[in-house]
Amino acid sequence: MTEIRHLSEAPTGRRPLAPGAGIDAHRHDTHQIVYACRGVLSVTTGAGTWVAPANRAIWIPAGTVHEHRAHGDTDLRLVGLTDNPLGLDRPAVLAVGPLLRELIIAYTADAHHNSRENDGGERARLWAVLLDQLRRAPEQPLHLPTAQDPRLAAVCAILHRDPADSRTLAQLAARVGTSDRTLARLCRRELGMSFPQWRTQLRLHHALLLLADGVPVTAVAHRCGWASASAFIDVFRRAFGYTPGRAFTL
Repeated sequence: MTEIRHLSEAPTGRRPLAPGAGIDAHRHDTHQIVYACRGVLSVTTGAGTWVAPANRAIWIPAGTVHEHRAHGDTDLRLVGLTDNPLGLDRPAVLAVGPLLRELIIAYTADAHHNSRENDGGERARLWAVLLDQLRRAPEQPLHLPTAQDPRLAAVCAILHRDPADSRTLAQLAARVGTSDRTLARLCRRELGMSFPQWRTQLRLHHALLLLADGVPVTAVAHRCGWASASAFIDVFRRAFGYTPGRAFTL
């Protein structure tokens, strides 16, 4: 069994990650904001996976065992916090506007040097504005929860392997030896959403990872189960606020 690293404090700073690289499971005694100003970052815990492109950040509360994974060439920024300005005791994805983006980038640039040179001065003022913007950042529904029931977990695994699988819930239920009503009830109870909502989240999750790897938009649409590129672009824009073609030009 892999040992889970325990850090007394969540680090603050910059960490470039190559495609597919990551940070193995660990936890820290303080809270953390993780943000990829380039690439796509996923954070996985026992409760599921949170995924964030460049206009989203991920909140990780103290004590949460988690691992990071980079998709595409990723510029990872880490902000450690001793206080909890969001009042959240669970991971969450937050919207990152232009101002918050620049604040995170500035605060994490050569963090050790800045803390030495500007303690109580410029850096303290920057921190105060960053906290204010964090409190204003709306939470985004980009969580892909993990199923616990073996029947629902089996269906989720089928769709993880092939997000374009278009079988109905009834057809998938028959495949794992249960009923669609049972699976629908399990979706609500364990995933906190309906089966169609979870499948859309899964497809968007996979789409972000494929886009980060440089797969063309039309190919991403078909590999993730959309009937056309235009249908995919519409759903993507409503979820993220921009088109897939702009996902890595922010």
